[in-house]
Amino acid sequence: MLDCAIIGGGPAGLTAGLYTTRGGLENVTMFEKGMPGGQITQSSEIENYPGVTGEITGMDLMMPWPEQCQKFGLKHAMVEVTRVSKEGDIFKIHKGDGTIEEAHSVIIGTGSSPRRAGFAGEDEFFGRGVSTCATCDGFFYKGKEVAVIGGGDTALEEALYLAKICSKVYLIHRRDTFRSAPNTVERIKRTQNIELVLNSIPDEVYGDKMGVTGIRVKNNDGELRDIEVPGVFTFVGNDVNNQTLIQEDGSFLCDVNKSGEVIVDISMKTSVEGLYATGDMRIAAPKQVVSAAGDGAVAALQVISYVDEKLN
Repeated sequence: MLDCAIIGGGPAGLTAGLYTTRGGLENVTMFEKGMPGGQITQSSEIENYPGVTGEITGMDLMMPWPEQCQKFGLKHAMVEVTRVSKEGDIFKIHKGDGTIEEAHSVIIGTGSSPRRAGFAGEDEFFGRGVSTCATCDGFFYKGKEVAVIGGGDTALEEALYLAKICSKVYLIHRRDTFRSAPNTVERIKRTQNIELVLNSIPDEVYGDKMGVTGIRVKNNDGELRDIEVPGVFTFVGNDVNNQTLIQEDGSFLCDVNKSGEVIVDISMKTSVEGLYATGDMRIAAPKQVVSAAGDGAVAALQVISYVDEKLN
């Protein structure tokens, strides 16, 4: 029987693992089907994590976290969790290999995934010129022109990253203002090889058997423009990874809002006793590494008290 099962190995899950084990819980397992670190490992540059200065990637930032956690006894199970259920006071952790583990408490931090923009050709050419990861695929377009779709922090940060290795970046945004930090917007405007394509939406990505050859955009007046590029990067938000909370009857284990985000209080408590939700999957998540880590710490401290009271 686990004292605590942690689902997800991003900043929230790793911090929860650090705090629960260092705080005295002896039987804690973090379930993460891949390598720990989370979505932030794909980020090309981190400049707003406290205490970190200089150029550092998301992978660089997260590299030492697992080792620090495991030093205090956190176990890492590299297996997919398909569902979390609860029978009486005990949580059931249903794993992809068909086995089940039991736990007194659960901290879930499965994050979110990049959302598709929904324009014609996006699915057809995904992986053949359409991408949601500049760090992963930007190198393939070194010295070439690319297009970036989106107006938030991620879109602008990745456009700046691509501008360093590509000859030109077309930044396509449906409005004429950005939902990003002012200093990031200023950097965009100062970067000579970034062209702003504002008040425009992607109409269609097209190409041939080799992949993408261009994107057609439509402005607010309905005018169409063809932009010849071999690569298109979309950053239009994320979808909550809440699948592990869906029960056999299709309902959720705990309360969620209309967007599928888990409803929690200030202590990360869900509507189910002993279940805590952290990071990008909870309501009103700032979607920042430092905030996710804070969530993990808060949830862990709650779990320590919960388990101690339950067992003693």
